[in-house]
Amino acid sequence: MRHMSRIRGALLLSVTIAMARPAHGQSVSPIAGTWTLVAADLLHADGTRTADYGTSPKGLLIVDRDGRYSLQIFRSERPRFASGDKATGTAAELRAAAMGSSTHFGRMSLDTVAHVLTVDIEGASFPNQEGTQQKRAYVLEGDRLSYTVPPRADGSTPITVWRRTHE
Repeated sequence: MRHMSRIRGALLLSVTIAMARPAHGQSVSPIAGTWTLVAADLLHADGTRTADYGTSPKGLLIVDRDGRYSLQIFRSERPRFASGDKATGTAAELRAAAMGSSTHFGRMSLDTVAHVLTVDIEGASFPNQEGTQQKRAYVLEGDRLSYTVPPRADGSTPITVWRRTHE
């Protein structure tokens, strides 16, 4: 009986170690980890830079070793719903909630030679993004990841900056 317990323990340890390592020839994404938002800004055509999600935006980006990600960005100044119930929010409250957040998930990969981050969006708070692929110029320096989103119709370019957490 004791012998079987040791075998089970050794087997469990082997499976755990195998699952923790990437498959042979496969590398872990260099952006794997948990990131907190530093800035969500707009670079305007005239060269000025403003806060796109308010003065103290909140955000979290989680990327697993295979490049699956979940991203959330929130304007910190979003007003609360007067009724306390999302289903009965006013048009203004619903608009502020929608415009004050950006959330999506899917797969994220890096072209480290061209410095292009590719996001394959599977689900998003803005439904028009679902099923799309977006390419973004990025810079990864130590624990800081920044990227630019393609320019908006008004010519402004969103810039997002993240810092890797060490928990």
